[in-house]
Amino acid sequence: MGGVFSSSSQSNTARSTGKGKGELADQYGVVDFVDIVVPTNEQGNGEHIVQKQEKQLKETQNQKGPAKRKYDDDPVREEGTHDNKMGKKNKQEKLIREHLEGVDGEGEPVNVDDMDDMEVEGDGEPKQQKQQPLHGHGGAGPSSSENKPKASDLIKYVEKINENMIKIHKGLVPNMRTDGYCFVNQPLYDTLIEELIESTEHGSGGMLPSLKQVANVASLPGVVGSVAMPDIHCGYGFAIGNVAAVDMDEPGAVVSPGGVGFDINCGVRLIRTNLTYDDLMKGKGKKQVQLADTLYNEVPVGVGSASGFKCTKEKMDEILLTGMNALQGTQFVWDEDIAHVEETGCIQGADPNCVSDRAKKRGVSQVGTLGSGNHYAEVQVVEEIFNAEAASAMGITQVGQLCVMIHSGSRGLGHQVCTDYLKMMDEDMGKNKIKLNDRQLACVPIESDTGRKYLAGMAAAANFAFCNRSMMTHQVRRAFEKVFGATARELDMHVVYDVCHNIAKIEEHTLADGKTIRALVHRKGATRAFAPHHPSLPEAYKEIGQPVIVGGSMGTYSYVLTGTQKAMECTFGSTCHGAGRQLSRVQALRNLKENDVFNYMKEKGIELRIRNKKLVAEEASEAYKNISDVVDVCQDAGISLKCVKLRPVVVIKG
Repeated sequence: MGGVFSSSSQSNTARSTGKGKGELADQYGVVDFVDIVVPTNEQGNGEHIVQKQEKQLKETQNQKGPAKRKYDDDPVREEGTHDNKMGKKNKQEKLIREHLEGVDGEGEPVNVDDMDDMEVEGDGEPKQQKQQPLHGHGGAGPSSSENKPKASDLIKYVEKINENMIKIHKGLVPNMRTDGYCFVNQPLYDTLIEELIESTEHGSGGMLPSLKQVANVASLPGVVGSVAMPDIHCGYGFAIGNVAAVDMDEPGAVVSPGGVGFDINCGVRLIRTNLTYDDLMKGKGKKQVQLADTLYNEVPVGVGSASGFKCTKEKMDEILLTGMNALQGTQFVWDEDIAHVEETGCIQGADPNCVSDRAKKRGVSQVGTLGSGNHYAEVQVVEEIFNAEAASAMGITQVGQLCVMIHSGSRGLGHQVCTDYLKMMDEDMGKNKIKLNDRQLACVPIESDTGRKYLAGMAAAANFAFCNRSMMTHQVRRAFEKVFGATARELDMHVVYDVCHNIAKIEEHTLADGKTIRALVHRKGATRAFAPHHPSLPEAYKEIGQPVIVGGSMGTYSYVLTGTQKAMECTFGSTCHGAGRQLSRVQALRNLKENDVFNYMKEKGIELRIRNKKLVAEEASEAYKNISDVVDVCQDAGISLKCVKLRPVVVIKG
């Protein structure tokens, strides 16, 4: 990560529409720290001395505070068994349930055992609970009113370096080993500051503000970098959009499941075609309607959905061990697909023996299923091409060309793997005496028995997810064949690329001091964005950099970006993954009416097929940040470059 986070780097003016700097500063006494040097004090304890007089924080005790924001690591209930009783569960499982259990919008408990893809399929709010250190081993527990920090004290640690980056100095939370960073535009900066102020003055409502989560990650043993993308929002332990690199050769360096998430290898795949929008709209749009109906029938959707694929125990173990290689020679994978998938569709080091029987049982019927929440299959039309050379290398050659995007992950199997290892790590935390600021950052040394097993189980779940998207690719190809009367090969339905955005991987990176390390890079709600000529890239993309598939929210644009050298230097080769939520699911249900969303989609010429009508409001575009703003921040910061813009015309959801 040479030259990391240089404060001299410049960017274009952020594209934004929100509160201006002055308005926020007047309200909260916030100042921009551009051009201000903020040294540590002589004691070196991480507290920072601001060299300009900060405006006084306005009196708010007698004013009604802003409405509390809720967040979206939402638990989800699967169809079937909803037994919420603890029974004879041991003490460790009880504690982990305290971390995970939530209540839905109606106040009904959500059973961890029956949750599927937690962060993307949630139908409820996180349980309101206090943040405290796991097992009381250090960190910052709940503060008394006497020593509770003021908002004005905390914002001193947040420095706005330029229009697209803020620095979180050591001292915002205890035990930070390195500074944190976040890519922003002005509205997002304002939102993050307001979130920090609100949580300090009025309480966090059970979840920490995103900036504190990024800072807490920077306190983990072995961490050499904690950086957040512009689609950041609060998550379980790690913020969604948080990237963290751990020096694997540092004694005691840890792995944390919170840095991967419950839906291991949730990711996105893009498939091109040689069809155009005109082909789709023939017969006054009848083809569009027919394609929407056929895709909905071919691709199993929704919570608890099952595929028709008969998966034996032996085949499941092969999938977990070898990923897409297990499907080679079958109708489900073309030989050339594998080259255009991150890690060629197989994360090395996987071990099926590190996946519990329960996880395998949950996964057997779910290979080739979409799931629910923000998972989708979309037919999209190329709206704009920013880089014709790069787009051509991907087989995207004209505006109006049809593509298909699939967004899904490891379903119940991945969720169970994460849950199983959180329980194990909870047992190990007391032995290892690791100091944590947040109990949700449960972790163990990478080289410990539990650490090695988690990485092997996580890799196996990631391999399952690659196969899941491959099976759905087959279903999508079959649907197109039925509607357009030609084979998938005749329709040129090749995989453009498939990327993970919930994963931890061993990679080689160079730090600002020139030292090259073997890093365990946690990407939670972030996408790998390797530069041109990186050895991990397929031959077709060596010259252009890694394709980055960035999915939009329901009814909005999606993008294809390309990776850059700046990303290698500043973000451990990472960029954004999507729009990022700005309304919780419950807030969306309260604020939005499903009929209005249906009508909006129809007016935009989008055929929507959805199994759970409640998701129409939960997944409406208003519940998410503007994806174009998110992508513009990444472009302006240089961590990825725009290549193609896509507009949805058919949306399939659970």
